[in-house]
Amino acid sequence: MTTPRWLIWARDLQALAQSGLTYAESPFDRERYENIRQIAADMMAAGSDADMTRVLDLFSQQDGYATPKVTVRAAVFDDRQRIMLVREVLDYDRWTLPGGWADVNLSPVENTVKEVREESGYDVRVTKLAAVWDRDRQGHPSAPFSCHTLYFICELTGGQARTSVETSEIGWFGPDEIPTDLSMGRVLPHQIARMFDHVRDPALPTDFD
Repeated sequence: MTTPRWLIWARDLQALAQSGLTYAESPFDRERYENIRQIAADMMAAGSDADMTRVLDLFSQQDGYATPKVTVRAAVFDDRQRIMLVREVLDYDRWTLPGGWADVNLSPVENTVKEVREESGYDVRVTKLAAVWDRDRQGHPSAPFSCHTLYFICELTGGQARTSVETSEIGWFGPDEIPTDLSMGRVLPHQIARMFDHVRDPALPTDFD
């Protein structure tokens, strides 16, 4: 895992403060947890050169018991076993698998189908949970919060290519045609390669770390 130690410590302190503020009843305990949250914000701002006020505001928006964030990614294949990638507007038009943060009140599969439709215009059927990976342990660039991503194999059922406010292009690629300008915060080359393994051999077990 390549995540810097200062970031892990800052996350741990932020999670401790968030959970503590959720359950603390004593005003003295609340003050202590607010101080811990401030320390976490100071650490993250110092380590990342981010504005401390902005980091503290980000932390202050988190409430309830602290748990990892959850995202979904869809590995959609056509009848030629090409994988679909979309260009992510918010990441300088870099390529990625369709997906995003999991919305509340939707199952993981429903979230995946929705993300594909919104970002590509296609309708899909989810056929397999291929992987559940922790972002840090996969080698993605560091981010403020811990995150787990669910990768699903999907097959086309309808629709047609359509860009959105989030995407500027939709493309289909064979295993030797994957673009080099990937949105590395969202998907990595070895993860895409593993999706090809799963579609070639549906009997492969779900990957996890």
